[in-house]
Amino acid sequence: MPDQPDVLPQVLFVCVHNAGRSQMAAAFLTHLAGDRVRVRSAGSAPAEDVNAAVVEAMAERGIDISAEIPKLLTVDAVQASDVVITMGCGDACPIFPGKRYEDWVLDDPAGQGVEAVCPIRDAIEARVRALIADLTSAPADTAIR
Repeated sequence: MPDQPDVLPQVLFVCVHNAGRSQMAAAFLTHLAGDRVRVRSAGSAPAEDVNAAVVEAMAERGIDISAEIPKLLTVDAVQASDVVITMGCGDACPIFPGKRYEDWVLDDPAGQGVEAVCPIRDAIEARVRALIADLTSAPADTAIR
């Protein structure tokens, strides 16, 4: 069956540094939804590296994001997405008609240890599972592998 990219929902997660919350959300969505959703993440002022405590917290769940690199938010990324989920990016995220926007209010893991990041990670996972159910009308896998 040929790939039909226009049929798949496309989701963009945005935060300031693209080093924590948006990376975790993108990793969970990719891991849980597989090929049912196209996933991007970006930041309005990307950091050089993904937060080490975030990498460790995700590794505890069996998801390796150590090779991820923070990316700059572009107008093209927003235009290509059906759903844009912001996490503290403020007014830096461009608004386009016809897009679904959500703002997830979550603590910033910047400067936090893994103990403080884990509750943020868990809140993101719960929101991503609800998003998958909403976008695909099918529940995400019930367990992280």
